[in-house]
Amino acid sequence: MTSGDSQAQRRTVRVLVLTQAVGAVGITIGIATASLLARDLSGSETLSGLAQTAQVLGAAVISFLLAPLMARRGRRAGLVTGYLVGAGGGLLAVVSGVVGSMPLLLAGAVMLGAGTAANSAARYAATDLATDATRARSLSLVVWATTIGAVAGPNLTGPAGRFADAVDIPELTGPFALGALGMLLAALVVAVLLRPDPLLLAQELAAADERAGLRPAIATTGTSSWSRALGAVRERPVLGYAISGLALTHATMIGVMVMTPLHMEHGGSGLEVIGVVISVHVLGMFAFSPVVGMLADRFGRPPVLGAGGATLLVALLLCASAPAGMSWQVTAGLFLLGLGWSLSMVSASTMVAEHAPLDARTDVQGASDLVMGLTAAVAGALAGIIVGAADYPALALASLLLVAGVLGAALRAGQQVATTRRTA
Repeated sequence: MTSGDSQAQRRTVRVLVLTQAVGAVGITIGIATASLLARDLSGSETLSGLAQTAQVLGAAVISFLLAPLMARRGRRAGLVTGYLVGAGGGLLAVVSGVVGSMPLLLAGAVMLGAGTAANSAARYAATDLATDATRARSLSLVVWATTIGAVAGPNLTGPAGRFADAVDIPELTGPFALGALGMLLAALVVAVLLRPDPLLLAQELAAADERAGLRPAIATTGTSSWSRALGAVRERPVLGYAISGLALTHATMIGVMVMTPLHMEHGGSGLEVIGVVISVHVLGMFAFSPVVGMLADRFGRPPVLGAGGATLLVALLLCASAPAGMSWQVTAGLFLLGLGWSLSMVSASTMVAEHAPLDARTDVQGASDLVMGLTAAVAGALAGIIVGAADYPALALASLLLVAGVLGAALRAGQQVATTRRTA
């Protein structure tokens, strides 16, 4: 990488950090109220998890749809599209509350998933021009930037609700209106500042190396995005283990997190108290990402993935012991749930970024987010059913099965990486 390329990488990371800080407000501010609004509109606690599930499902599908767009037109086009669709979803969620329509809320939640998809793609954009030695740190810096907006977002739930009351719309729709504004600002930042496009520049550099004979020509495998992704996973099994770790980690986090506001409300906690606990959770998810990235670069990706699984295990045990309402167990459990997610997400995402071939890079990354989102969507739906049939502690204990899968994926990924190094 030349000095000019290094400068482009530094600029890319700076712009993505700003984007994540702004966009995260839009994505996270509705976390504490989505399940409550869904419960009010549907009249059922069993269905209260559907809004979050719809958002996760939307993020999964839209991530995969954005992949070919980014492959053709670059990261900028994909990110702007995602944030704009997400903003539209936030406004539709407001309308759903005003007219009292659960179907409209679910449609808006699916569109809100586009904002999540854009934020997920941004972490990979940070690795397009990164070197092997700094890839995890570049990715983790962008993940860390989410802390600014993500911690602020849930804490704005109360003020946003009061604003909604002031303009005579339902209190629970206020956060979605503010979220739409955050995603519009994120789209503007990307459209204006993300130049040069990191993915297009990486493709140009690779093509120049091919012409100079510095690297073999890249042969496209498969005629569709999905077939190219599957081909890459078959050729490089470590990708499969990394994607499994991502999916099971995200499912664990979503399933428990989405039911926490209801568990706290049952004990008499109000919106602002719930928002504080969600902020602590989000702090665990993002605040320590740079440290996680340095650990992954220093000790390897699979060991950090394993550490994430172990942290999730402790988190679930704490949540299982938490009484309804505000408690130190639910606060500590949600923090560790976020930290375990961070350890697993940064390490596994870095494995996906570094092992995916350039010709299928966005395809593998989009497929990874698709699988991750679909798994989490199922977990979110089942979470509502489990809590409705039993209780919140039962959900936490059932989620231990997912964590066992994370630990298994870390072990197999480590074995695969070691085998690859021995045969290299």
